Amino acid sequence: MSQVKEDYYELLGVSRQATADEIKKAYRKMAVKFHPDKNPGDTKAEEMFKKVSEAYEVLKDENKRAAYDRYGHAAFGGASAGGGGGAGPFHDPFDIFREVFSGSNIFDEFFGGGGSGGGGRGGRGGAQRGADLRYDLEITLEEAASGIEKEISFRKPVACAHCSGSGAEPGSGTTRCSTCGGAGQVTSSRGFFTFRQTCPTCQGAGTIIERKCTKCAGQGRVNATSRIKVRIPAGVDTGSKLRSAGNGEAGAAGGPAGDLYIVVHVADHEVFERRGEDLFCEIPIKFTLATLGGTIQVPTLKGKATLKIPPGTQSGTTFRLKGKGMPSLRGGYFGDQLVRVHVEVPTSLTSDQRRKLEDFALACGDADEPVGKSFFEKAKKFFD
Repeated sequence: MSQVKEDYYELLGVSRQATADEIKKAYRKMAVKFHPDKNPGDTKAEEMFKKVSEAYEVLKDENKRAAYDRYGHAAFGGASAGGGGGAGPFHDPFDIFREVFSGSNIFDEFFGGGGSGGGGRGGRGGAQRGADLRYDLEITLEEAASGIEKEISFRKPVACAHCSGSGAEPGSGTTRCSTCGGAGQVTSSRGFFTFRQTCPTCQGAGTIIERKCTKCAGQGRVNATSRIKVRIPAGVDTGSKLRSAGNGEAGAAGGPAGDLYIVVHVADHEVFERRGEDLFCEIPIKFTLATLGGTIQVPTLKGKATLKIPPGTQSGTTFRLKGKGMPSLRGGYFGDQLVRVHVEVPTSLTSDQRRKLEDFALACGDADEPVGKSFFEKAKKFFD
């Protein structure tokens, strides 16, 4: 009994009304998921890769898609697109990636193409660059303002000291891999498809270690705690990223180490709120000071500063202290400190205080007109 072929749209996970761009994106996602280079030795993944490639070969072509929508698989005699006829001649299913990344080697790097040379970030076999690492560091606002040197510690793979990262026991040598002939890769053909994958014997190195290192079991790396000092420049803000070259993971087979990226997080402050290079704070003042005026001492990151409060200051008034904010990360200038005053109204009065305040209200006429004239003029129609 013949096997029922799966629906091309269902294979790609799209609807029959999907646009060409949606089909392309869906195929790209499925192809990456099931590509043999990503699933070495997995026959089910290899079979799915063939199926989604066959589906895309049909649905990307306007005429073939129209025929499929009308007649289904019968439009191609039931043959597989990659099986010698039916849906048309075979095209490299990864042309889509080369179109997207035209002029770059991202495609070959992503799938491990470009030969078996070592030493590069994406090369197969031999020495390979170590992975980059991320470290999240929290500092105070004061530390961000002045800059600081911090010592951080973290676990990471480091080069094995016993074998100097080679993976071979001292005094031991290496021989060329007999499976791949030193290429680090093996190829196989399935009809129109040619698959290239990492050599299962040497794991892409092209050579076989005669005696593996007794300390790292031939890996060339061991996990260890690393401690380094990093200099945090003045002016950093949350999200600032610092690069420490060569302090990432040690490379494989003696390859160069990756980099360490320190991501800075500035903790919230109990007094100040940061707004770019400016600092903001709110200070409560007595209503007598707001009425009569005077001076107060306000906190800054560099100590105290004197702020003059003019007579008649209203609640919510904001004052600016020039140059009392955060330093610019680029250097050369400082932001300002913005101080907003909030006028406090007394919640309890002695009888003497109340009597004097009532006399003041009578003297000002506040007893007869408790609402400000400017507001009353705007809203008087509501009182007619």
